[in-house]
Amino acid sequence: MLVLGAERLRLDMNRLLALLFHQGVLDEQFLQLQQLQDESSPNFVYEVVNIYFHESEKLLRNLRGLLLDKEFSDYKKMGIHLNQFIGSSSSIGAKRVRAVCVAFRAASEQNNRAGCLRALELLEHEYCYLKNKLRELFQMEQQRVLAAGVRYPMQN
Repeated sequence: MLVLGAERLRLDMNRLLALLFHQGVLDEQFLQLQQLQDESSPNFVYEVVNIYFHESEKLLRNLRGLLLDKEFSDYKKMGIHLNQFIGSSSSIGAKRVRAVCVAFRAASEQNNRAGCLRALELLEHEYCYLKNKLRELFQMEQQRVLAAGVRYPMQN
């Protein structure tokens, strides 16, 4: 019965990934990241994505802090944060987050504060959606591994 549960979870994971690819949330870079995971590093993707989450939260705080400062005028500094966000999003395959960062950077290059505020709001939305969906995926994976790994002793 547990093996069936593990198989059902694997199918659910595949459906969720297919949805995220269909929605443009993820791209093929995420699959390449998954291919780097093996028995010697079974939590590789989880660890890389958690580092991404940690760094992204700092970048979001920094961007919000810059934009909420009434005296703000350092669009160059904002561009540096956005370039970091673009690079890290690209490295895990966060396609929609990356696209919003590119639009955000364009607004910052035009010193468009209103456009930057709208882009920040959209970025926070896309980031939260990505984070929630990847956490859901990792929870399914953890449940699948547990279900597949349960072994009952042989009865005589």
